[in-house]
Amino acid sequence: MKVEVVETTLVAPSEATPRHRLWLSNLDLAVPKTHTPLVYYYPAPPAAEPAAGAEAEGFFAPGRLRDALARALVPFYPLAGRLAAGPGGRLEIDCNGEGALFVVARADFTGDEMFTDFEPSPEARRILVPFAASGEPPCVLAMIQVTFLKCGGVAVGTGMHHVTMDGAGAFQFIRTWTGLSRGLDAADLSPSPPSHERTLLRARSPPHVPFEHPVYSPSYLNGLPRPFVTRVYSVPPKLLADIKAACAPGVSTYCAVTAHLWRAMCVARGLPHDAESRLRVPANIRQRLRPPLPSPYFGNAIVRDLVTVTVRDILSQPLGFAAEQIKRAVARVDDAFVRSVIDFLEVESEKGSQAARGQFMPETDLWVVSWLGMPMYDADFGWGRPGFVAPAQMFGSGTAYVTQAPDKDDGTGGGVSVLFALEPEYLQCFEKAFYGSE
Repeated sequence: MKVEVVETTLVAPSEATPRHRLWLSNLDLAVPKTHTPLVYYYPAPPAAEPAAGAEAEGFFAPGRLRDALARALVPFYPLAGRLAAGPGGRLEIDCNGEGALFVVARADFTGDEMFTDFEPSPEARRILVPFAASGEPPCVLAMIQVTFLKCGGVAVGTGMHHVTMDGAGAFQFIRTWTGLSRGLDAADLSPSPPSHERTLLRARSPPHVPFEHPVYSPSYLNGLPRPFVTRVYSVPPKLLADIKAACAPGVSTYCAVTAHLWRAMCVARGLPHDAESRLRVPANIRQRLRPPLPSPYFGNAIVRDLVTVTVRDILSQPLGFAAEQIKRAVARVDDAFVRSVIDFLEVESEKGSQAARGQFMPETDLWVVSWLGMPMYDADFGWGRPGFVAPAQMFGSGTAYVTQAPDKDDGTGGGVSVLFALEPEYLQCFEKAFYGSE
């Protein structure tokens, strides 16, 4: 599969924007210094011609997307800046308005060939998302590629630097960009513009760390890089109901599906029963702080916690046991816990230590990110909702995303999708365990 780049431009904000250095919080600095690659697939409209004809008819006209992007970069102006090093080498954003990278490409493959059984991979990222040689200063922060497919469909690939935002922030930006492309006004899209006041997450002076935070210790990410492949596993409504029924009433989808995934991983990897398995759980803190962060807060507002359970308990206890451990870990992330994390990262930084940014976990461990409730399928540029949305690449074995399932052609839905990166030799056993035929 190949793509031919037709156009490469820098898109600056359509109006003058503030010029300053934007301070980054400890939570911004605790994420991988990479661009997060995401791809949106839009099937061809019923009467679409091949790619060149689609462009001529205005389907995903690049000019319309560029103009909307320039307007979206006005309220989201940090994305038009560059990563920079500030005092003491601490990373910050130079809000200089230089612009986001915008690429138009033409592919020699169809949407069915790429997306019928899509697998996130380095190859998918190379084809569908612009490439950045480095995530270090002075790199571009926002990169977008619009790829016209052989069938007349379109793929929109985005690469947003992780220090700029978390998943909620990414979809907040996409919602604005797509809404502007549909002809809406920015004021219609959000009652208030994005909040860039990241000093709301500044550490206390002096720092106070009443909790332990081993999940941020590099020693807990001491696994070696291992070859892995990524699969997208469908959890239809019936299977989801069965999984939740095996847990306590009222269990969240995330806790139940993650517990089920955890058990299947332990089975597939044949972990010793007396080994400890650690699950990394991310929690959105926007509403957990007191007072809460502004609802349009734009930045990284995710705190990680750790659940440690023996493999024996994961496999022998009812599924609800693991789900309850996950629920407790998420629930304990309150204002005091979050402030303790921020202060812990400050203390570690002052000692010259870096927070664990990598994702090379030992084989016993699992990292599950929830995009449930995210408006990922609301990304309508004016030609309909995407048929499929997913990361273009995963970054380590044992990492997973739990997302809502794509809309079905008949309008039904209700299930979820699990994207899971695992060593290829364990795939067959994992799938048997995950779908209940071990």
